Amino acid sequence: MRIGILITHIRAEEKLLITAFQERGVEPDIILDRDLNFNITAGPEQLAPSGVPWQAYDLIMERSVSTSRGLYALAILNSWGINTINRYDTAATCADKLRTSVALAQAGVAQPATRVAFDPDTTLQALDNLGYPAVFKPVTGSWGRLLARVNDQDAAEAIIEHRQTLGDYNHHTYYIQEYVNKPGRDIRAFVIGDRTVCAIYRTSPHWITNTARGGQASNCPVTPEIDALCTAAAKAVGGGVLAIDLLEDADGQLLVNEVNHTMEFRNSSAPTGINIPAEVVAYALSQVRVTA
Repeated sequence: MRIGILITHIRAEEKLLITAFQERGVEPDIILDRDLNFNITAGPEQLAPSGVPWQAYDLIMERSVSTSRGLYALAILNSWGINTINRYDTAATCADKLRTSVALAQAGVAQPATRVAFDPDTTLQALDNLGYPAVFKPVTGSWGRLLARVNDQDAAEAIIEHRQTLGDYNHHTYYIQEYVNKPGRDIRAFVIGDRTVCAIYRTSPHWITNTARGGQASNCPVTPEIDALCTAAAKAVGGGVLAIDLLEDADGQLLVNEVNHTMEFRNSSAPTGINIPAEVVAYALSQVRVTA
């Protein structure tokens, strides 16, 4: 069996995954995304940076920090019939908050009220429709960066004017969600295959509760409601190894906020008591057997 892990650099998560593979008797090849040099027309017979033909791999696990490198690599590898975790279609959906919202809506999965506009005037109309406060989000991005809670039209106009001066088309796509007054925390659940294996609360006095922004992790019991919602969300985006972010509204209803396709988990095994990397590796090996 030959497994490759595609990375930008080795973080704590990748170290844990490598150890988990080794404990199962598998020594994965480490493939740096900066070393990729694909000949798209040549096919999978060409050599990977590891010196092994791409077609020799039973599975490639994509763990790039760079979203664009990871996505394009998955697109090429899947076009060659190479088994990957996650699949390109899943990763491409999760990497785009707009596409994620569309997929969740099509599957009837509960999520915050969301509007999209492309012009300053219609964006202000969308905010009036949602009501203040509301949350501006970039359609791509992670770790809670570039989120903005707007409490009134003056704040909204300032953010819109700033984004209009930026050249990237993503900045001119106004993805806006209702502000959910959560109880000082949100929930991150980890779905592997068809199971929600564990979940954490991320607690912070700030309205952004990501652990990357200082949120504190503690165990969140996986209730039947959490499991049903998270597995439905995972199925909606194509399934695999995913982290689902949930919000609790004032009535206690759970809403899917985001779905993450290259999840971080180093701070989550200890509070939950679940060996997340071991669960990921067990799933990965089961997918090799299924597709062999």
